[in-house]
Amino acid sequence: MTNFLAVVALGFFIGMRHATDADHVIAVTTIVSRHRTAAGAAIIGALWGVGHTLTILAVGAGIVLFGWVIPPRLGLSLELSVGVMLILLGLMNLSGVLQRVTEAVTPAVPEPGRVHAHAHAHGDYVHTHVHGHQPEAHPHRPDRTPLARVDRLLGGLGLYQVLRPLIVGMVHGLAGSAAVALLVLATIGESAWAVIYLLVFGVGTVAGMMLITAALAWPMRGAAGRFSDFPRGVRIASGVVSLVAGLVMAYQIGVVDGLFGADPQWSPK
Repeated sequence: MTNFLAVVALGFFIGMRHATDADHVIAVTTIVSRHRTAAGAAIIGALWGVGHTLTILAVGAGIVLFGWVIPPRLGLSLELSVGVMLILLGLMNLSGVLQRVTEAVTPAVPEPGRVHAHAHAHGDYVHTHVHGHQPEAHPHRPDRTPLARVDRLLGGLGLYQVLRPLIVGMVHGLAGSAAVALLVLATIGESAWAVIYLLVFGVGTVAGMMLITAALAWPMRGAAGRFSDFPRGVRIASGVVSLVAGLVMAYQIGVVDGLFGADPQWSPK
C-alpha cells in the first residue's frame, strides 16, 4: 500500500510539472489565445492532456512491457514532429492576422453613397468587406464563411475545437514517451508499477495543463475588456513565439543532432 501511494504521488506531481515544459506551454498558448473564459481554456488544457496521456500510455507501455527499442532516427523524427507542429500552430495564428492586415492596407473602394466597408463578426470569424444598406445587401450568408466551412468539414458542433488540442497533445506525447518510459522503468524496475506510474503521470499532466490554461485565460479576459486590440496582440505574440520556437527546435534536431545527416545522435530527454 505504501509503494502504491508513493508511485501515485510521484507520478501525479511529476506529471503536473511536466505540463510546464516550455514547448507544451507555447503550443497551448497559441490555441488558448482565442478563448477568453477560464472554463473554456481549462477544457482545451484537459483535451491536450488527454491526447498526451494516450500516446504516453500506448508507446510507454510498449517500451516497458514489450521492450520496444526506438532507433535514433525515429526518436529524432518524433521530436521533430513537435517542432513542425509549433511552426504550423504559429502560422495558423498569424495567417488570420495577416489577412486582416492585408484588408486594412488595401481596402476596397465603395460606391459613394451606396456601399461602405467595415469589420463585422460571424461567431469567431471577423472580417471586412464592402456591402450596402439601400437595401441591405450582404454578399454572403453567415454559414458561408471560411471558419464555418472548416467546422462543417470536420464535423461541426465544436469537433474541430476538440480535435485540435487533442491532436497537439498526442504529438507531444509521441515525442516524450520514450524518455518518460525509460526513466520510469530504470527507477521503478517492475513493469506493472511502471505502467501504473505512466497512467498517474498522465492524470497529473491533465491537471497541470488545465491549471496552466485557466491561468493564461484569466488575465487575457481582464485585459480584453479594457483594450480592444489585446486579443489580437496575444494571437500575434503567441504565433511569433510558436513559429520561432518551432524553427529553432527543427534546426537543433535536424542539423545539430544530425537527423538529416548520416549519423544521428539521440538520447531520450
